[in-house]
Amino acid sequence: MKVINAATRAAVVAALGDVRTVVTIGAYDGVHLGHRAVIGQVCENARALGVRSVVVTFDRHPASVVRPESAPKLLTEPDQKLELLASTGVDATLVVPFDVQQSAELPADFVRRVLVDALCVRGVIVGEDFHFGHKRGGNVAMLRDMSAHHDYTVIPVALVARGDGVDEPVSSTAIRRALAGGDVRRATAMLGRAHEVRGVVGHGDQRGRTIGFPTANVVVDSSLCLPADGVYAATVAIADELGSVVSSHSAAVNLGRRPTFHEHADQSLLEAHLLDFSGDLYGKQVRVAFHSFLRGERKFTGIDELKAQLQVDIAHTRAALA
Repeated sequence: MKVINAATRAAVVAALGDVRTVVTIGAYDGVHLGHRAVIGQVCENARALGVRSVVVTFDRHPASVVRPESAPKLLTEPDQKLELLASTGVDATLVVPFDVQQSAELPADFVRRVLVDALCVRGVIVGEDFHFGHKRGGNVAMLRDMSAHHDYTVIPVALVARGDGVDEPVSSTAIRRALAGGDVRRATAMLGRAHEVRGVVGHGDQRGRTIGFPTANVVVDSSLCLPADGVYAATVAIADELGSVVSSHSAAVNLGRRPTFHEHADQSLLEAHLLDFSGDLYGKQVRVAFHSFLRGERKFTGIDELKAQLQVDIAHTRAALA
């Protein structure tokens, strides 16, 4: 997949050649099953027409600029989102910088500048509830109105149902809600993969090492969406300096404020005990994928009770990941 960082015809031609495109537009946070359904149709339609498939997305979530006080936590960081988009088979992703100026651009101007002039669009495929542009003024009807003047077609795609008996489509909002309740299995079902966060292993208080259960203290960017506090069966992938995964390990992960040792911790910490692992992880880039919720966080009466529970957590982790 080509990544295009400028919404100009010259940048598109340099990446893809002097061709027309079928595109979709959106924040695509999470690249969940609903997103993949749309992108799948983009790729299929582009192949049928003999043109290139393109996802148009943004370098940050638009809400972080338009309403920063209530912007959602991100399901994917920028590099992870590009990796997931590449896995869909799309030919290119055009990343549009999103700032205050961009937020004020009228939908029609965005269509002319990005879709028509830069991408020479042949077809636009979006979810049936799609909105974009200043004050969310752009939608499927507006795209169709402009298509007659700019020689492209518009195909709205029905939203993907959750499939678990709940009358709600798959969406980034529904996934965040599941994670907020610790329901990582439901999040996995909607994402099509386990929810993953990435971070660097930092120095903690090293208490786990002293009681025989060393943990990696993973520092995660505050913009990312974490599940509810609790203990999870997870996998931890270790990456090299270039971001390539070199090994993956089962892990019991505690996410919380460690009430046994801290009366009033300021924030939750992510601590991962890698099963059957020995080695120095300080400064390493890791990826933590949450597979099963094991239990809520609780305060123990002392070290012995804590150690006994950690043994149980490890046994449950092995069973969950078997």
